[in-house]
Amino acid sequence: MVKKNSAKAPRGPKRPAVICNEIKDWIVTQRLKPGDRLPQEKMLIERFRASKGTMREALRALEAQGLVTTRTGPGGGIFVAALGENRAMELLANYFFFRQPSISDIYTVRCQLEPELAASLVGHMQEEDYQRLEETMRVYDHPPETVGEEYQQRMAELDFHTALAELCPNPVLGFMCSFLQNLLRNLTVCRRIYDQPNPELRETGLSYQTRLLEALREQDAETVRSIMYKHMLSAWRYMESCEAEMKPEFLRLGK
Repeated sequence: MVKKNSAKAPRGPKRPAVICNEIKDWIVTQRLKPGDRLPQEKMLIERFRASKGTMREALRALEAQGLVTTRTGPGGGIFVAALGENRAMELLANYFFFRQPSISDIYTVRCQLEPELAASLVGHMQEEDYQRLEETMRVYDHPPETVGEEYQQRMAELDFHTALAELCPNPVLGFMCSFLQNLLRNLTVCRRIYDQPNPELRETGLSYQTRLLEALREQDAETVRSIMYKHMLSAWRYMESCEAEMKPEFLRLGK
């Protein structure tokens, strides 16, 4: 007697998830852009052969993902939306809420990515881009007079790197570097470090960034890559030494 296989066949995605993905594909093939209106619910139901309940669940999922928005009243309807970078980072940061990264975890990746990000900018920067970075550096080119100014300077130092990420011609690389910088802004132990007087950290960082801009102007990719790598290593050592003196805390999300 042949025994029946008791193993259950793997279940595929639920119908709302399937419809959700089909709508995404349709938005791409139709070349719809943020702000464009989707067809009315009745037409969507017919197009994707779904029940009203299934379609509404799929649309709620898309809205939760930040890809569509619903407006009521005159001129209302379902519209294509663009997921903002800050919202995307919030959602991604939730993954680490109970998987708190250490400073070492973050800088291990920064040391790999940020030198390549900086080198990718060679030949792609305009004069206004240099001015933007120089303006950011002026926030911390002098010793702080208050604790509040000290913290503002630390945030401005991260703003310098965020500006580099925003200028990056590779959007994936730029986003990943921005996300790592966002983790540093919101990690409790980092915020405590930034609250403390750190003249060495400010002066060392300013020196590296000044030389980095010079190398970028000279369009010397190898020197840019080397300076950024040494900058990341220096910051890593300093931050990790401070972290060792502090009790780890949960990642605090949001601004």
